Amino acid sequence: MSAPHTPAAAPPLPAEWGGTATTVVMPTYNEAANLATMAEALMALPLEGLRLLVVDDNSPDGTGAIAEQLAEKYNEPGRTRVGVLHRTTKDGLGRAYAAGMARAVAEGASYVLQMDADGSHPAEKIPELLGVALATGADVVVGSRYVPGGSLSDAWGAHRKALSRWANAYASTILGTRVRDITGGFNLWSATALDAIDLETVDSAGYSFQVEMKYRALKAGYTVMEVPIHFEDRTAGESKMNLAVQLESVVMPWRLRTRSARASGHRPR
Repeated sequence: MSAPHTPAAAPPLPAEWGGTATTVVMPTYNEAANLATMAEALMALPLEGLRLLVVDDNSPDGTGAIAEQLAEKYNEPGRTRVGVLHRTTKDGLGRAYAAGMARAVAEGASYVLQMDADGSHPAEKIPELLGVALATGADVVVGSRYVPGGSLSDAWGAHRKALSRWANAYASTILGTRVRDITGGFNLWSATALDAIDLETVDSAGYSFQVEMKYRALKAGYTVMEVPIHFEDRTAGESKMNLAVQLESVVMPWRLRTRSARASGHRPR
């Protein structure tokens, strides 16, 4: 058995960079066991401009109420550190992300970070993602499992790892992109890119949202960079992946390719 992964310390950023208005959008559904721990990790980061926006889809386990308690705990007079967007129905991860990202931009975020609530994405890498964006001018920075230095949890068996790599290769091949982790959900976006993509027109309801968003950004001419991360397995709660979500993920790359070909006046091959 290999040694457990030990998170690296967050690299320091120049003070003016650390103050950049950055909102972490975190969709939740039955994440009561994880949310407080995730919020604590985010609030401890050396980023004065960081804010957490929890997007809860009416979780029956009380996640929404926990989010409100966290807002009371961390918010200060004149400074909102934790916000909560309550949605009345559960209609997909992609739509929850779109609603939260649109809210974040409307409230003044310069950058918006997608992050799962289950502990799989490393909070300590957020300063690095933001630093890469500010240093290079990239509008999308992907926390990537599949560039050199990236890795997956040992809790993932060989079959699950192979399936994940296949899904990335499948989508990237169909769409003709060089993004190695096009299906990954730990992504930093500039507000400029999100405005150009037009979140209200994104079709994906489930995990294919990650693919559609990156593809739209590339087609619009935005630069996508990748930073290696270690991806952990969740320790509490249940995965939201189901058959409908899997089928959408299989079909969506073909839909995007066909739509792009029609827009350019070419027949897809």
